[in-house]
Amino acid sequence: MKSLIGRSVYLRLAETSDAEFINSLRTDSQFNRYLSAVDGSVALQREWLKAYKKREHAGTEYYFIVLKRSDNTAVGSIRIYDFRLDRNSFAIGSWILNGAKTRSAALESALLCYRYGFKELGYTNCHLDVRKGNEKVISFHQKSGAALVGEDGENVYFDMSLESCDLFLNTFRRFIEPEFYE
Repeated sequence: MKSLIGRSVYLRLAETSDAEFINSLRTDSQFNRYLSAVDGSVALQREWLKAYKKREHAGTEYYFIVLKRSDNTAVGSIRIYDFRLDRNSFAIGSWILNGAKTRSAALESALLCYRYGFKELGYTNCHLDVRKGNEKVISFHQKSGAALVGEDGENVYFDMSLESCDLFLNTFRRFIEPEFYE
């Protein structure tokens, strides 16, 4: 797969060599508050990435590194996974951006993943779970057109339909058009 190109960032598939960067994101208390806990070991992150590459090769998961186009600095990660064929749905998660991100990195990385999941992979739904208290991401999904479908003690759940995604993509197409692939 080629890189997915936005206006100020691009996404490329994660490699085992990204273990230290991903581990630094996942263990930084400023950025990891709403993600599942990790043990803090670069070696274990590398092993996880090796197993992930098999899932990527099988087409069951795509884990991206978010990089600034201006200087190729890695600024985050985002993942497409949990493909549910019975619902024709995919999930977006492991979404974390550091302080070096561009102003529109969050918007662009979400748009790129939505476009890839809906338009390239052919899914008609996207399911999202957001930890309670993560008000910025909850607000983002509400503003993007995702429908609140439930909650439990830990998470708030959203679904994004293809129709809602099309409206979202059309509204913000200037952030990912005309180049999508490099």
